[in-house]
Amino acid sequence: MAIANHPTHPDVSLLDGHWYANEPHDTWTWMRHNAPVYYDEPCDTWAIMRYEDVLAIEKDAKTFSSYRSPRPHGDPLPMMISMDDPEHLRRRMLVNRGFTPKRVRDKEPEIRAICNEIIDKVCELGECDFVWDIAAPLPLILIGDMLGFPREAYSNLLHWSDDLIRGTTATNPEASEKAALAGLAYREFQLGIIADRRAKEPQPDLVSILCHAEMNGEKLDDESLIQETLLILIGGDETTRHVISGGMLALMEHPQERAKLMANRHDAAYVVRAVEELLRWVTPIKNMSRTAMADVEMRGQTIEEGDQLVLMYPSANRDEEIFAEPFKFDVKRETNNHLAFGFGTHFCLGASLARLELKVMFQQLMERLPDLQLKDGAELPLRDSNFIVGPEAMPVSFTPTAKAGA
Repeated sequence: MAIANHPTHPDVSLLDGHWYANEPHDTWTWMRHNAPVYYDEPCDTWAIMRYEDVLAIEKDAKTFSSYRSPRPHGDPLPMMISMDDPEHLRRRMLVNRGFTPKRVRDKEPEIRAICNEIIDKVCELGECDFVWDIAAPLPLILIGDMLGFPREAYSNLLHWSDDLIRGTTATNPEASEKAALAGLAYREFQLGIIADRRAKEPQPDLVSILCHAEMNGEKLDDESLIQETLLILIGGDETTRHVISGGMLALMEHPQERAKLMANRHDAAYVVRAVEELLRWVTPIKNMSRTAMADVEMRGQTIEEGDQLVLMYPSANRDEEIFAEPFKFDVKRETNNHLAFGFGTHFCLGASLARLELKVMFQQLMERLPDLQLKDGAELPLRDSNFIVGPEAMPVSFTPTAKAGA
């Protein structure tokens, strides 16, 4: 490991979920300015902090491979996020059938109806837990329906995906044990779904599409189907949920920006722009891992073949060289080429669906719960994870309102 002129910071811990939960932007800013290619020796992992470097690595899949786990030092997994092209592209094209632009656009009335159903369950109460009552159900319902899962299983699916993400922290044995149990439970559930789809004629849901698809004359095995559907579930559920909850928290913390969004909630273009700022501000996926396939010089440091890197998206999305006033939350921000969805061949497959969910949900929240606020003295427990981070509870109150159809 060749380390030259490399300053260190005592607070850096690239695999510690607690470190990410507290979103240490002061430390990330120090790293951008003083060690933008940072080697964390205890974790044996490099952090890439600047926007341009993250972008360059995303564009160079030959030198910086995804063939291992999306978590540092993990083993390869039979899912497209752990593949390079052309294998990744072939698998992605199968799943992409559920995310074509037309199919996503056509879902807007359905998404609006689901948002109203979700709000209807709490609007007369005057209070709720924003995370579990409002933010979590929408993306789970949509991605669960697209996969073709039975709705009576959604509560279990939500808790399994939550436990699996919590298990990514390197310092919590209890979370790791729960993640292992969640993985086993999901496997048993999904094997039943797979057997059902294989016994039937092809259906339009994603599990059926994957079960009946052939790649190079062969169908996907059970393990590939389990891992691929788990990736779709977590990717569609966890990330959007945390942008809804983290985005609402940001709006409550910046009342002037919230007032602007409220006043322009019927202007679709305005809301779309605001959604991009919510994505930049929250950046729910904190990093993705890559493996160096050759020795590389970057900003005076030598990254050696086989080294593990994490692309630090929250840091890239606050890079002063790219974003004007990056620590200003601005729902009217015009130039906003954030990396919340990644970039290149592994750009988030469900980005267009997530954007539409966020647009519709925030329109409905502004319309139907206009004075929603944190409860006095509310505590916001944060998930410990080195992957996807956000509040685990958000007690809120509001003026009771009538149901949508009343």
